[in-house]
Amino acid sequence: MLEHPAVLMFPALFLLVFLGVPVAFSMISLSFLFGYWFFGDTLGQQFFSRLQDVAANYVLTAIPLFVFMGSVLERAGIAERLFYAIQLWIGRVRGGVALTAITMCGIFAASAGVVGAVETVVGMMAIPAMMRFGYKNDLIAGTICAGGSLGTIIPPTIVVVIYGSIAEESIGDLFAGIMIPGALMFVLFAGYIGLRCWLRPADGPPLPASEQAVPVWEKMQVTITALVPAVALVVAVLGSILAGIASPTEAAGVGAFGALVLTVIYGRLTWRVLFDIMERALRVNAMVMFTVLGGTMFSSIFMVNGGKELIRTFVTLFEFTPAELTAMLLAVIFVLGFVLDWVSVVLICMPIFVPILDAFQIDPIWFGVMACVVIQTSYLTPPIAPSIYYLRGIAPPEITYPDMFTGVVPFVICQLLVLLVVALYPQTALYLPELLFGF
Repeated sequence: MLEHPAVLMFPALFLLVFLGVPVAFSMISLSFLFGYWFFGDTLGQQFFSRLQDVAANYVLTAIPLFVFMGSVLERAGIAERLFYAIQLWIGRVRGGVALTAITMCGIFAASAGVVGAVETVVGMMAIPAMMRFGYKNDLIAGTICAGGSLGTIIPPTIVVVIYGSIAEESIGDLFAGIMIPGALMFVLFAGYIGLRCWLRPADGPPLPASEQAVPVWEKMQVTITALVPAVALVVAVLGSILAGIASPTEAAGVGAFGALVLTVIYGRLTWRVLFDIMERALRVNAMVMFTVLGGTMFSSIFMVNGGKELIRTFVTLFEFTPAELTAMLLAVIFVLGFVLDWVSVVLICMPIFVPILDAFQIDPIWFGVMACVVIQTSYLTPPIAPSIYYLRGIAPPEITYPDMFTGVVPFVICQLLVLLVVALYPQTALYLPELLFGF
């Protein structure tokens, strides 16, 4: 019999995923198989104990509320109003519609924190507009894919909520930690779009004069009714967390309620819309929480089946420095991000990595911020790039896979630059947590 059965768990997981078995089912199935190897007849007791731990985790209760808020913004027409309001102000510059899309992604990510929703909602509005005004296909594809990836690096991203619950770190500290890198990422994305369209105007022309002829009073009216409420929602959610007024769960509840209030004010809340919102939120939450259960079971069974000894032997054998170990752990996250969804990556890796971080005295907030950037990069990087497959579902046939692959490359370079800055200058991730919370 194998001394450490855990050595077989990851190859078995990859095999099931490549065979088309959903990740959550793969992790739970392998957990039962290898768990029986260790626990025997008491496995059922261990399973229900783990299920109770997940259900009783107060931090994780923020996830359904953030997902619900994102569903409201997605289905209630708020996103369309916001897109139009932003386009009125910056559509007149070169690349204006693409800049509108990336700005919309930033605001929507800060409101909802749900990765796929950002790309899908903004893409369905921005792609037809950019194609109508003659934007290059690769710029269209890159902008939407990159904008969607902001959902992993701009708070209140669910990635951070799950990481914080595993690492037992303050969610407020982590949200504060990703704010500067997230803002830098947004600026680099927008800067690339603006520079490219300035150097090559045909790639992203400004709105035609007929589209720009909007009276100032109308711009102000649209801004007050669409842009200001959305920004106020972001401030209510993030501001209450960063100011220490509310916990992430309480802030998520405020955001969900605020989004519903906006829907009522805009006259869009019907029984049909409410049913669609609830159905969407239920589907996403079921997927996320089932994956949370599978990931926690998988990592726990991995550790008790010899995974802890394997990791200790590996780290001791190669005598890694903290910097080398950090790079290796981030590389593992990057590779897993090609194959698994981000929830699975965090849930599988972090229970294994957190004790290593403690042993090597690597700051968990600094590492968590870099992990978010790496997950975002793997989400965008060809050839597997989950963002591209989200885009394929909403993009017309004229936008081909080569357009998508070439379009995301400059944005991946921007992500790597942010990762390099955070790695070389940890204060980019630690300054705000120290300033706001004095951790």
